[in-house]
Amino acid sequence: MSTGPESGPSAETLAAAFATTPSPMLVADARAHDHPIVWANAAFLSQTGYALDEVTGRNCRMLQGAATDPAEVARMREAVSAGRAISAEILNYRKDGTTFWNALTITPVSDDQGLAYFFASQTDTTRIHVEAEQVSGLIADLAQKTALIHEIDHRAKNNLQVISSLMLLKARRTQDGEARDALEGMVERIGALSIAHRLLYTEEDGSHFALTDFVGELLSDLDAGMADDRIRIDTEVEAIRLPASMAAPLALMFHELVANALRHAFPHGRPGRVSITARRTEIGMAVEICDDGVGFDATVPEVSGFGRSLVEMVAKQLRGTVRWLPQASGTRVDIAIPLRAK
Repeated sequence: MSTGPESGPSAETLAAAFATTPSPMLVADARAHDHPIVWANAAFLSQTGYALDEVTGRNCRMLQGAATDPAEVARMREAVSAGRAISAEILNYRKDGTTFWNALTITPVSDDQGLAYFFASQTDTTRIHVEAEQVSGLIADLAQKTALIHEIDHRAKNNLQVISSLMLLKARRTQDGEARDALEGMVERIGALSIAHRLLYTEEDGSHFALTDFVGELLSDLDAGMADDRIRIDTEVEAIRLPASMAAPLALMFHELVANALRHAFPHGRPGRVSITARRTEIGMAVEICDDGVGFDATVPEVSGFGRSLVEMVAKQLRGTVRWLPQASGTRVDIAIPLRAK
């Protein structure tokens, strides 16, 4: 049994398919003056608002308007003059004057006598452009808000420095004793808050900060003010990005616990070690601060006083918990802080 040559769809079938496709399409005569439209499907007419007799015989530039990019139009005109295919995206106008973004492809079609037609298919990309503009606006708003946050952090840092200077001046004019110690302690705590705002100001994203950098800045400040070669501070802090709202309370917490260990855990020239660890857990973050000093007995006044109350208050603010654990040698404080809403 023999078979005849394989054949594709008939011309009538292809014409029907192009006529009914939801993609706007048209055909322009490449041999006639000004390349007039000779055919357009229903989707093209629906997209532009014209009737078939209103577009037949006219050039496609009828869809262009005041806001159409002349450089893109020139690029299309050059390709058509050269008889080569081109893809472009331009702003077009409907019959009623409303605009739409048109991603189009123009393809030259030849017959046995050469270039005969230009076939164009179109896609309305207005929604993509609107969404892109919305995203661009959101990015601009975010940049503006980030700049505002940075300015607030900068001003807060400056204000804290002024307050710290005033309190330090008052402390220096106060006789030695509990009042002076309290003033100096508050100066240090304000300094820790100032460090937090300074770090946030330098962050590119003012809404978050890096815990490793944060702890490093705090410890550098503590080391500068309470340097003692007898005591080693070790850190093991995971790279965790935390919301800016946690910066101030964490600054107070870390400062209070480490400063307390440096002041009270190693009396009479005793050498020792303070370790700070912070790691992510399934529900948030675990912080552990240990020392191998003299333990609770020698530090009861500080641990059970204002410092301990401040740490517990800050932990509560962060929805966390604190455990004070005496050890055979030294003290350990375990802090659990959730990082997402329960």
